[in-house]
Amino acid sequence: MNSAKHLVIVCFLSIVMIIAGTGGYMVIEGWGVLDALYMTVITVASVGYSEVQTLSSAGRIYTMFLIFLGLGFFVYVAGAVVQFMVEGQIRNALGRRRLDRKINQLENHFIICGYGRIGRVLCKKLKSRPMGIVVIEKDPELIAVMEADGMLYLSGDAASEMLLLKAGIDRAKGLVAVLATDTDNVFLVLTARQLNKTIEIIARAGHEASMAKLTAAGANRVESPYAMGAANMANRILRPTVTTFLDLAFTYHRKDIQMEEIPVGEDSSLVGKMLKDSGIRQNFNLIIIAIKKSDGGMLFNPSFEATINNGDTLIAVGESDNLEKLEKILNPHEPSGPLRAGR
Repeated sequence: MNSAKHLVIVCFLSIVMIIAGTGGYMVIEGWGVLDALYMTVITVASVGYSEVQTLSSAGRIYTMFLIFLGLGFFVYVAGAVVQFMVEGQIRNALGRRRLDRKINQLENHFIICGYGRIGRVLCKKLKSRPMGIVVIEKDPELIAVMEADGMLYLSGDAASEMLLLKAGIDRAKGLVAVLATDTDNVFLVLTARQLNKTIEIIARAGHEASMAKLTAAGANRVESPYAMGAANMANRILRPTVTTFLDLAFTYHRKDIQMEEIPVGEDSSLVGKMLKDSGIRQNFNLIIIAIKKSDGGMLFNPSFEATINNGDTLIAVGESDNLEKLEKILNPHEPSGPLRAGR
C-alpha cells in the first residue's frame, strides 16, 4: 500500500478509536464528554496521569482494554509515520539519483539557467525536438513545476561552477542565461565561458545597456525580450502577411508548411551538386530560400546553379515529412527521426 495512503488510514482509525473510547466511558461511567475524552486520551497515550474520577469495576476493565489497545496502536501509528518519512526520503533520493544519471549521459545538450516565465516557455519549445535539456533553477518552489513538466533539473545557483559542471557544461552544446536580473546573467556568462571556451551562449538582457556587458562577458548572442516584442508588434503592423507566414512556419507547426535549417554532411550524395541537379524541388517539393556557407556567409534566394558543399546549411520551406526526407539525404549516417534542433 502507498505509504501516504497508509498514513491517512492510520490517522482515520486513530480518530475512530478516540471517539469510541470516549463513548465507552460516557456509557459505562456516565461521565460528560470532556472527562470521557480526557480519560481516553491519557489512557491510549499511556502517560500515567491519575484517573479523573473514581472508576467502577466495569470501568477499570474497560480501561485495561484501552491501555493494551492504545499501546499496540501507538506503536503501529509510530511505525506508519516513520515509514512515510523514510519512504519519502528514499523516493526523493532515488529520484534525484535517477535525474543525475540521466544528466551524466547527456552530450551536446543545452543548459537552461532559469525556469521563470521565459525559461519555462523556452524549454517547452525546445522539448518539441529530440534534444537534451538540463535546467538550473534556485527557487525551491519551482521544483514541483519542473518535475510536473518532466524536466531534467538541478536546484541551486546557476553561477556555481560545481553546479554547471554537474550539468555537464564541458559536454554541452549551448547555454541559455535567462535569470531574473542582468547582473546575475553577466556573472553566469563569465563563469560559463571560463568553464567552456567553445560553448554557444545565448543571454537575456533586460536593459539595453546590459547587452554590451553580456557580450563582453562572453555571450555569443544577446537577446532582449522587450526589444524583440516591440519589433514583432511593429512587423505585424507593417508586414502582416510576412508575420502570418512566419507564424505558420515557426509557431503553429502546421504540417502543410514549415521552415527548417538542415546541415550538409560530408557523406551526402548531394555534396558538389548544383541545386538544379539535386532534385530537391522535384523529389521533395521543397523550396531552398537560403544557403549558409561554412565560412558564415549567407546566400539568399540562391540561383539554380548554386553548389551544395560539405558544411553548408540549407534553409528550406515545405512539409515536415519532406524536410525529414531531405535531412536523411543530407545526413545519411545520422540517426533517423524528427529533425534535430540546435545544429
